Amino acid sequence: MPLANASLTDMVFELAQEVTVDQVNQALKAAADGELAGILGYEERPLVSIDYRTDPRSSIIDALSTMVVNGTQLKLYAWYDNEWGYANRTAELALIVGRE
Repeated sequence: MPLANASLTDMVFELAQEVTVDQVNQALKAAADGELAGILGYEERPLVSIDYRTDPRSSIIDALSTMVVNGTQLKLYAWYDNEWGYANRTAELALIVGRE
């Protein structure tokens, strides 16, 4: 795995209801394409860390790695460029504050 500035978050959730990988990925894709566009990303290509360098989004779901165990344990991987994503959110906040 090539390394640059991008990082990977490994998340595990215990859910109240059973889900499938397809249900989870559809919900995450809808969020990334909807109200979280530009903040949350969704990726189905087999990319590596260097591919996420200077990505302005705060987090990009690695859809190929989504796992569900026993129906209720969800494991997700999300890529991010900590410096670049953070800088973009800070700039957006400054614009909002400047308008008020």
